[in-house]
Amino acid sequence: MPNGSGPDADVRMRGFARRTTVADALRWLDGQASRLGDERVPVGEAAGRVLAGEVRSEVDVPGFARSMMDGFAVRARDTSGASPYNRLRLDVIGRSMPGRPFEATLAPGQAVQIMTGAPLPDGADAVLPAEWVEIGPGHVATQGEVSPGKHVGRVGEDVAAGAVVLVGGRVLRPQDVGVLASIGQGEVPVVCRPRVRIAVTGDELLPAGSKPRGCRIVDSNGPMLVALVARDGGVPVHPGIVRDEPEAILQAMRSEADVVLVSGGSSVGQEDHAPSLVRRHGELPIHGLAMRPSSPTGMGRLDGRLVFLLPGNPVSCLCAYDFFAGRAIRALGGRSTDWPYRRIRAQTARKIVSAVGRLDYLRVRLVEGRVDPVAIGGASVLSSTTRADGFVLVPPDSEGYPPGAEVDVFLYDPHVG
Repeated sequence: MPNGSGPDADVRMRGFARRTTVADALRWLDGQASRLGDERVPVGEAAGRVLAGEVRSEVDVPGFARSMMDGFAVRARDTSGASPYNRLRLDVIGRSMPGRPFEATLAPGQAVQIMTGAPLPDGADAVLPAEWVEIGPGHVATQGEVSPGKHVGRVGEDVAAGAVVLVGGRVLRPQDVGVLASIGQGEVPVVCRPRVRIAVTGDELLPAGSKPRGCRIVDSNGPMLVALVARDGGVPVHPGIVRDEPEAILQAMRSEADVVLVSGGSSVGQEDHAPSLVRRHGELPIHGLAMRPSSPTGMGRLDGRLVFLLPGNPVSCLCAYDFFAGRAIRALGGRSTDWPYRRIRAQTARKIVSAVGRLDYLRVRLVEGRVDPVAIGGASVLSSTTRADGFVLVPPDSEGYPPGAEVDVFLYDPHVG
């Protein structure tokens, strides 16, 4: 029977009879998170969105031969043999400007003044740079020769008609949006962004922006989860702290959303209502994980949407989000399920101790290029993640690492290391 189900699954004040491995939890999760549907957005709003399918160009870019230099459009053969000691005269018969082409055809012995980006006149096949000529009244004297096609941007040089410009699944960058605009795309097909309801519970919590007072603390998980969801391409919905009452928590979990994140009330305390509510009204196949921190994490479904029960301790909340909820949100939005952190290899500065049978999430600093542990425990000490440069994962089959061992370090800040 899956962990988290069955008549004896209520763990309040009893603890977990057994814990699901992280590997098994990820296998279950990856079978639940299918990419959402598509929508079309204006090209100017497409940066950062995931392209839903390949885009082919229906046009050549540019659609005309154009000058790549300021100078004079010429017939290349008319410059043959020209040099500072053998200047050849060409009659200037007009001007071609960007958006205002020269309309006549160039004849032998003639030139047209042309600016960068302007259409090449009929009859011309090269551009003579302005610094290669001596300008006189109604004519120029060439001091160098050019070959056919010199300083000319050809039709379709940037994008050819029929070419695949971008492939589906790409997270669109600003320059991608520029290319899409250049081929005439007014709207872009993108993957819908998952709506994520953030339900932070706890009667001891004050809203963000308050000052801690007495035995009450300020909600830090809510703002952190909003930022994490936005980072992973979701649309965070966080209207405020949810009362520690079953009816209020159930109502929050039934909000219009693709994913629900419940922060707090997910463990084995008497007031931890969320697991029982998900189990009663939906399914909770996973509750309790063999990892540190974040062992009280749960995940299941309610009314067809994914629900993640994240621990209230801030470091545990961050860890559980990154391992599971963030992965699902990225998958639903068509993004890579891999860690959204840059990874480097580095040696441990001192011994790292872990327990066989669980996965450890170890916050670390890089000191002179070596890995120095900050903490494994201390799940309520969120500042440990700001002091850390990143984290190291110790697998469940390991007792840790000796000094000098090479390990993967996942960096919180992509510019560190």
